[in-house]
Amino acid sequence: MTHPSNAVDVCVVGGCGRVGLPLGIALAARGLSVVLYDIDAAAVDRVNAGNLPFAEGGAAQPMTEALAAGRLRATTDPTSVGLADALVVVVGTPVDEHLNPDLGAVPRAIERCVEHLRDGQLIVLRSTVYPGVTALTEKLLTSRGLTVDVAFCPERIAEGKAMTELFTLPQIVSARTPQAMERAEKLFRHLTDSIVPLQPEEAELAKLYTNTWRYLKFAAANQFWMMANDFGLDFERIRHAVTFDYPRAADLPMPGFAAGPCLLKDTMQLAAFNRNNFVLGHSAMLINEGLPLYLVSRLEDRFDLAELSVGILGMAFKGGSDDSRDSLAYKLRKILTLKARETLCTDPYVADDRFLPLDDVLKRADLLVIAAPHADYAELDTEKPVIDMWGLTGQGVLV
Repeated sequence: MTHPSNAVDVCVVGGCGRVGLPLGIALAARGLSVVLYDIDAAAVDRVNAGNLPFAEGGAAQPMTEALAAGRLRATTDPTSVGLADALVVVVGTPVDEHLNPDLGAVPRAIERCVEHLRDGQLIVLRSTVYPGVTALTEKLLTSRGLTVDVAFCPERIAEGKAMTELFTLPQIVSARTPQAMERAEKLFRHLTDSIVPLQPEEAELAKLYTNTWRYLKFAAANQFWMMANDFGLDFERIRHAVTFDYPRAADLPMPGFAAGPCLLKDTMQLAAFNRNNFVLGHSAMLINEGLPLYLVSRLEDRFDLAELSVGILGMAFKGGSDDSRDSLAYKLRKILTLKARETLCTDPYVADDRFLPLDDVLKRADLLVIAAPHADYAELDTEKPVIDMWGLTGQGVLV
């Protein structure tokens, strides 16, 4: 195995995204030399200039320090993948418009740079993948005549908490051979001593189960909330009674939009894996994706929406985030555009020229709906009705 003269320890493919960049920063902070390869030239320029392309608490300072020390840099040059002892592939793994998984996302990312790979490298798949994609990637690399070690080590961080959770959460490590397992484990021991070894197919399911379990829990809470609402009861009071000093119910969430780029997608990937025989998963999708429709139907019962301006507070997919991907606030906006006299949107973190400052929305709207539970909305200064299914304002969640 020959090492290039300008070798680095790790190359992160998709390294300027919300998963790849925190990982690269964390590894660099632990002393490794890291190159971030990304096809998004604007994000690469921002990172090299010392600016985060998105909000991620605690990432800015270690990124600046690693850049200054020469342990971290970003590039659009695909030859960079050949410089690293270990390659970590972090790319989005979408489902299509029919909710079928795209099996080719990870292989395509590797195909784009495969000519620059070399024998002896460790290739770590970090993306959430459909079961069997690790094996597919192994076949692809072998068919290209490469002798490399392949591992699947799924990311498990919550957006916004990466710089804490990368160092505190156990890391699932899976590989087909003892050598690949040993190398992957050594890499991630730079971040955590808590390693959970699995076979690749076990690890692929473990990651899908993780996100699907959260999605199912949110669906249960949302349906419970709807039931209570329909009987004129406040779910927040009921949930408090159920969970108070009662550990077996402690994980019952509050209601709210279960959205973002992972939970629905991975639930549908799991359904496809099981030949679309996943009654719980499909039911959860109907409940969670149907929540904006339910919410508007309740509003129609209480208000003459056609005569009202409705303010939607928060367009991100979760509280405290600047990420609006797959946010159900947009589905809510679409429905209200048909029903209300006017729909006004605001968000303190999501940049969009169509959004208004919060003060403008508070003045102009007749009715307010909290669609993302940003802490900014916990103490709104308004006399107007506030619809708060999250329990953020402490005024109950009865709609």
